[in-house]
Amino acid sequence: MENHLLEAAAKYKLPVINILGQIITTLSQVTKTHPRMEPGIIRKLDEEYFRKVDAVDFAVKYDDGKDPRGLLYADLVVIGVSRTSKTPLCMYLAHKRIRAANIPLVPEVVPPEELYSIPSNKIFGLTIKPENLYQIRTERLKSLGLKENADYASLERIHKELEFANKIMDELGCHVIDVTNRAVEETASKVLDIYNKEE
Repeated sequence: MENHLLEAAAKYKLPVINILGQIITTLSQVTKTHPRMEPGIIRKLDEEYFRKVDAVDFAVKYDDGKDPRGLLYADLVVIGVSRTSKTPLCMYLAHKRIRAANIPLVPEVVPPEELYSIPSNKIFGLTIKPENLYQIRTERLKSLGLKENADYASLERIHKELEFANKIMDELGCHVIDVTNRAVEETASKVLDIYNKEE
């Protein structure tokens, strides 16, 4: 590649500045190793790469219950009420090459049949303390320029949703993780620990 660029530059009488040449030479001297000179070595287009891309596509396609048929093809399924970080968790897991779908649990909506036809050990329910969810939802409404007193952020509504979600999780007999004050990475680590033990 370097030779090709040098030839092209010479042909058109263009000045050449080798930006990385000196850095690579110095690193080579310091580390006493030689560069492999293989393009694309950092981001290899191998099976692992394509599995990650597939998992990310899957997480996007089956996000937020868009198509419940995807649950049947998921490595794992995440369920929970709104603002429990279901989507960020699925995206994080996708980067670990896990095909994760998620379903929001809303009292007025019957969960899809597919949710009841997959093994309970593949389902992860996310729960949260009502007060924390209240704060998260209030901040969300503020960021959208909406009134804070909307039903979505009322403690009464939150208790109703969490009660409904807990009932569904009990029915399913799935794993339940409390995400209160927990970063997505921490939740993902817990999910992966359980998932890998049961593989």
